[in-house]
Amino acid sequence: MKTFTNFIFLLTFLLSLSLYSQKTIWLDIDLKETNKINSVYYKVISDDKNKENYFYKSGNIFRKLNYSKRRPIDNFSEFYETGELKTSGKFENGLKEGIWKIYYRNGKIKEKGKYKNGDKVGIWKSYYKNF
Repeated sequence: MKTFTNFIFLLTFLLSLSLYSQKTIWLDIDLKETNKINSVYYKVISDDKNKENYFYKSGNIFRKLNYSKRRPIDNFSEFYETGELKTSGKFENGLKEGIWKIYYRNGKIKEKGKYKNGDKVGIWKSYYKNF
């Protein structure tokens, strides 16, 4: 009886591992699939197909994206390898929309402007690092 109980426990444990397993895809500098040795980034494929997070090879977050019907939507964030916010903006129907900001590592705005239907519009402002 004890052997049977141990077998059931082991079987349940192994099945739970397979249910929660995630596939890692290694990416090069252009976010093209490559092997682990030549990679700069990676992404983990999970059950939630509407969210995609990219990571530096070191494990720190690189980029956060949300999808709907295979198009980027909602807020977009990209980070420096040290964790500081690098780029922020928003997607609508797969296109950049609204105000986008690019930051220096110190958190100050480097560039700021507006997108409409994926195209830069209006005046884009660039800022010096020391101001």
